[in-house]
Amino acid sequence: MMRVADKLIEQHCLTKAEYLELLKFWQDSDVAKRLSEEAVRLRKEYYGDKVFTRGLIEFTNYCRNNCYYCGIHRDNNNITRYRLTCDEIMECCRAGYELGYRTFVLQGGEDPYYTDEKMCEIIRSIKKDFSDCALTLSIGEKSYESYRLFREAGADRYLLRHETADCSLYSSLHPDEMKLETRIQCLYNLKSLGYQVGAGFMVGAPGQTLEHLAEDLAFLQELRPQMVGIGPFIPHHDTIYADEKAGSVELTLFLLSIIRIMLPKVMLPATTALGTMDPLGREKGLQYGANVVMPNLSPVKNRKMYELYDNKICTGEEAAECRGCLGRRVMSAGYRLVEERGDALE
Repeated sequence: MMRVADKLIEQHCLTKAEYLELLKFWQDSDVAKRLSEEAVRLRKEYYGDKVFTRGLIEFTNYCRNNCYYCGIHRDNNNITRYRLTCDEIMECCRAGYELGYRTFVLQGGEDPYYTDEKMCEIIRSIKKDFSDCALTLSIGEKSYESYRLFREAGADRYLLRHETADCSLYSSLHPDEMKLETRIQCLYNLKSLGYQVGAGFMVGAPGQTLEHLAEDLAFLQELRPQMVGIGPFIPHHDTIYADEKAGSVELTLFLLSIIRIMLPKVMLPATTALGTMDPLGREKGLQYGANVVMPNLSPVKNRKMYELYDNKICTGEEAAECRGCLGRRVMSAGYRLVEERGDALE
């Protein structure tokens, strides 16, 4: 098995069959150690001991979609819906800027209320007042024209998890009107428009196999995004998957190392989902190749309403508390938070 691990380390790429062979040994401590050591070596080679922050602003929990695994799916009538105004979003940015954040992430459901015109107004306002900051959008599938308008208004990056690169698994997790080919085309549209692009997938999604994960790795190898967000699947009580088993932290960490080696310069978050599944999950993520954390800048009164999965951490903390806690956690893992945009090296 070390042969395949060594090939990945030497060439930074494998075939889908080789990724599958490697994944079969995710519980082998020797293989995991070999990969994690190389992943950490690479992230230190390119990014030193820096950990970059992304100030997350969850500005709407309305969504037109009915993804079967998501707590804010359209037909969930058990949650309180909210939308932030442009002024409220700007206040989140101001608070974040004072705390040292130089990237803001506007994340929300696919909410038709925020027309292209409204989104462009918000984007321009943020870029005008915080010109030294990067702005990331994470608002789902849009047309090429919408992405173009957002880019021209000043958006720098776009996060759009593909969730799975297997058509049949994608269909089992989403309603019929949602197609994997549409999601993939959106990612390539974003790349063509000059965005720094982020993709990613759930680990341990219902019905997922190691073959599916090998397909995800092969897809990321082809797409070559600047950012990859992965995290363990965590069930939500108001979905059809409420009783499903959550994804594995250990497998997620194993995959983080593989992705770092495959894409040595990638921006790789230690996600909130990791921290939700394991009290030391984010610290462990950093020790397996991650170099980004995404603390929450959303108003505290709204955080519990943006519940994609159960038991999400940090929903009651003020932004300053969250920053201080993360700084200590990052330091305990041997790294340091920095006040930089944190653009991916090309």
